[in-house]
Order: sequence, then structure tokens, then C-alpha cells
Amino acid sequence: MLELFYKRRSIRKFTDTPIEAEKLERILQAALLAPSSKSVYPCEFILVDKKEINEKLSTCKPHGASFLRNTAYSIIVAGDTNKSDVWIEDCAIAATFIQLQAEQEGLGTCWIQIRKREYNEEQSATSYIRKILKMPTNLQVLAIIAVGYKDGEKTGRDETHLKKEKIHRNQF
Repeated sequence: MLELFYKRRSIRKFTDTPIEAEKLERILQAALLAPSSKSVYPCEFILVDKKEINEKLSTCKPHGASFLRNTAYSIIVAGDTNKSDVWIEDCAIAATFIQLQAEQEGLGTCWIQIRKREYNEEQSATSYIRKILKMPTNLQVLAIIAVGYKDGEKTGRDETHLKKEKIHRNQF
């Protein structure tokens, strides 16, 4: 599994090649298999495969989402705030599972942070996305994961990338 971690990089350029249904199904299965505090499972996932919707989502915040307009697939990761006070943590784990399974499938991903981001001075990115996707107000969007076949390859990392000084034993 470490090989997968070393290989995975954020990808913002994708080809137009459709993702096979079986691969999408395994990615979504991985999301549903992510652990959840007290087995509450507050996460909800919206697979967007319509270009016109991804184009709208690409404007959900001023910076860092524009590449969605050229993305064929995205997965919105949202949490039900009525179900869990740790929806953020649960959704972050699920989003990571999505990214790792996509990499295993030979696909690229990029995490687009939405929580605590603004669409403009009057509206949050989450409320903007809620309107587009007709989401209930009890759902908070953590992130959008762009998914697709990589347009080019990025070099993976090796052990020299590790900042081993970040690891402490028994005390700081």
C-alpha cells in the first residue's frame, strides 16, 4: 500500500476518456467502506458526471476550483450535521478513501476544499453548491474530489520526500 501513497499526486488536468462504470462503482464502494465514528455514517456522496454541472461547480470559490470546468467527473463529499458532530473527520476519511481507490484504478484526483470557503462576500461555497445540486440545508460540503484519467503523469515521491523529523516518540 505504501507504493500507492508514494505514487499518488494531485491531478488537475484530465483527458476526456470516460471512466468505466465498474471503476466508479469501486471508488464509491471505497467511500462507503470508510470508517465512521460510532458507525453513524454521516457522509453523503454526489457523483457529478454532467459537464454543465461541473462547469457551474468550477465557480464555487474564487480560486482552486476552476479546473472543474474541464473535468468529466467529480464527487461531492458532504456530511449530515444532524447525524454527527464529527462529520468533518468522517468525510475527510471517506474523501481520502476515494482518492486512494481512484489511484488504484489508474485514475487521478484532486481535493477541492469547500468547507470554510466563500463563493463571494455574501455566500459560502457550500450554499452555492447546495443550490446547484438541490441539497438539503443539514448537509455541509467538505470537499469536491475531481476524478478522471490523467492528462500526463507526475513523478511520484520517494523516501527522500519524507520529513522524518515530524515523528516524535513518547514526547515532543
